Amino acid sequence: MQFRGARPGLVLVFFAVIALLAANTARAEGNPHRAKHIIVIMQENHSFDNYFGALAYAPGSPYHTPRRGDGDDRDDRTGGCRQNDHSCVDGLTCRVDHAGNFTCLNSNRDDNGSTVFAFHDSRRCVIPDLDHGWASTHREANFNHPNDTLFQGFMDGFVRINDQTEQLDMGVENATDDQTMAFYNQNEIPFYYDLAQKFAMNDRYFSSVLGPTFPNRSYLMAATSFGHLTTSDSFPPPGSGGYKPITGTIFDLMEKHGVTWADYFQDVPQGGSFRSFPSPLDPHFLPLPVFLGQLAGNPALPPLPQVSFVDPNLGVLGITKENDEHPPTDIQRGQAFVSLVLNSIRNSPFWKDSIVIFTYDEHGGFYDHVLPPRARQGHAPNPDGINPGQCADLSNPPLSLQPGKGAECSTNLLSKTDTTTADAADLCPEFALNPTGPFPAACANFDQYGIRVPFIVISPFAKQSYVSHTVGDHTSILALIEKIFMTTSSGDRDGDDEDDRTARPHLTKRDQPASTLEDMFDFDGAPSLNTKLGVALPPAQDCTPSK
Repeated sequence: MQFRGARPGLVLVFFAVIALLAANTARAEGNPHRAKHIIVIMQENHSFDNYFGALAYAPGSPYHTPRRGDGDDRDDRTGGCRQNDHSCVDGLTCRVDHAGNFTCLNSNRDDNGSTVFAFHDSRRCVIPDLDHGWASTHREANFNHPNDTLFQGFMDGFVRINDQTEQLDMGVENATDDQTMAFYNQNEIPFYYDLAQKFAMNDRYFSSVLGPTFPNRSYLMAATSFGHLTTSDSFPPPGSGGYKPITGTIFDLMEKHGVTWADYFQDVPQGGSFRSFPSPLDPHFLPLPVFLGQLAGNPALPPLPQVSFVDPNLGVLGITKENDEHPPTDIQRGQAFVSLVLNSIRNSPFWKDSIVIFTYDEHGGFYDHVLPPRARQGHAPNPDGINPGQCADLSNPPLSLQPGKGAECSTNLLSKTDTTTADAADLCPEFALNPTGPFPAACANFDQYGIRVPFIVISPFAKQSYVSHTVGDHTSILALIEKIFMTTSSGDRDGDDEDDRTARPHLTKRDQPASTLEDMFDFDGAPSLNTKLGVALPPAQDCTPSK
């Protein structure tokens, strides 16, 4: 290339800009089709700051916090790390003294006008639970104007909402009563801190919805919640064989493309919301011991599928064996479960070509300082034309195709008051005037990601001690599955590439443009092939309440 007539100074500037752009573009290395198995472990109800806000302050941590003193004066809620600094993790802003005591600047206003600062908490059982409903999560992000979170997200309502709804004020409070502002460190979850320091993690991975479990897990399985807003909708109508989203599920898409899969469960499979359970039992739902036996090479068991969802005990049948980390269970129960699964994979012949994705469904009401950005879905208000509170599906067409006429929208099996229709009206009173009519423009829609959650990739292909700042959500997991197992390209393009997105099979406008987060991988070098894992045991003194 020649630059005829160009001044030498301008040429140098040009190449400097090109170099800067190259440095800021995080890309995969090698062919992702070298991965033959994707294993997804999704635990419950913790924000990024709650678990990894203190990661940079851990003894010997390979990471540092954003260096805001070097000319970076960006907003704490949106700025974060520089894109090309993969040793930076965007956590809490704290000082730690020689005794390990934290003094943090991140805060929320209390209902009496005082300030509650983020604090380290050694209490592993949060009692009572924190509020993470559709309306309340929007109020946690913007207390005074919850329908404006997409444009003004101050992340200022965590304390006040939980004081009103869950952890009620009972008079004088001390500095550690508002557990929404609490965070853990290497003392409480050492196994997780070890994973985060050895493998690749992401500090811009968000849940899919500003809301609770079922809508978020629906995005993992269907790239939409098809209008649903509450976890009370988790159970579809008896005998229905599961919810039937108009655009289908990842299970449908995998079967269409000949991708083998299974959902391994302890009490109930998360996929049971979309496939038949418990009777008849969908053949893809298998008990957890089958997964462990497959890893161990039991010849009596079928081969390990290409895609595995490994579920915790979700506490549906009681808290006695629950290990999903949902309050009030002891979080070290979940850590021990994840350790068992990961070490079983690590010590198996499948480790060499597997990707394990470890994340959380939603924030569980715990504070996070980062404002969730606009969802990538072509500037559409939702992924599939279905607005919040106006559920539509294929349960009883053509009626169920109409707004609000889908299964379990205005009623459900678990609650007479906590329904999707009621939750939509709680957040936006204009909706209540005509729940099945034109959706009010002033009401929040499905065009914003949810609160940030932990996300770690454990794999031989994971880059070592690496922090990705690429924005993703639960549909990024679907995008990676779609790319690796449903395309034949051997290129090394990242999921942000236009050609990659248009060629990849997809379900909705949410997973179609989702990043595959491939910058976290080196498929050529497999740098973490020989990385050893620690072991986490069940808590020596379990703080989980008996009921």
